[in-house]
Amino acid sequence: MYLLHIANKNYSSWSLRPWVLMRTLDVSFEERLTPFPTGSSWSLYRPFSPSGRVPCLIDDGWAVWDSLAIAEYLAERHAGVWPADAKARAWARSAAAEMHSSFTALRGSCPMNCGVRIAPVPISDELKHDLFRLGDLWDEGLRRFGGPFLAGDRFTAVDAFFAPVAFRVQSYGLSFEGAAAAYPARLLAQPAMREWYAAALAETWREPNHEAEVRAAGTVIEDFRATL
Repeated sequence: MYLLHIANKNYSSWSLRPWVLMRTLDVSFEERLTPFPTGSSWSLYRPFSPSGRVPCLIDDGWAVWDSLAIAEYLAERHAGVWPADAKARAWARSAAAEMHSSFTALRGSCPMNCGVRIAPVPISDELKHDLFRLGDLWDEGLRRFGGPFLAGDRFTAVDAFFAPVAFRVQSYGLSFEGAAAAYPARLLAQPAMREWYAAALAETWREPNHEAEVRAAGTVIEDFRATL
């Protein structure tokens, strides 16, 4: 059985990607959660992850690190990770790779924190650009492949790569137009996403740097997380 190393479900957007993909596709795995330390994660995560980061998938003692590499590794072993149609698959891979490497303003301005609701600071031009591109990308996929997911009628890896954005939409009250408007709620309604969210709310860990990032992003108006 696979072993998937992840960090806090409330904070770790990168961990969410392979986790929600494997859960949705019914790929069996053991979860091992190691909370983020304050400061560098290198010494804590390095014993199981070559990069000193999460997520990291272990298969028969072999480490596969980075969420995109994990998706491709799983695609070689399990059906349904990417769309069956070649053009839809190419589009999905392109969109997932763009999410993997871009949208830095969104990441910086709206760090993932599943359990809070935030009145954000005024949106920068860079964040407006990222949100416009997200809406345009989602609208294209939903229109081109018929929905309800980005590359067709089934949840695939490209949806997993945008799953953390759905939590950001919920936390920061972000909005989109057209077909893209309903897509984040559709992701949040998936059983695996609901499972992740419930576990995130139950966490009692508070990592100071992640909490500071959220306070810098805006005013916390609701906090649904469990307390000690």
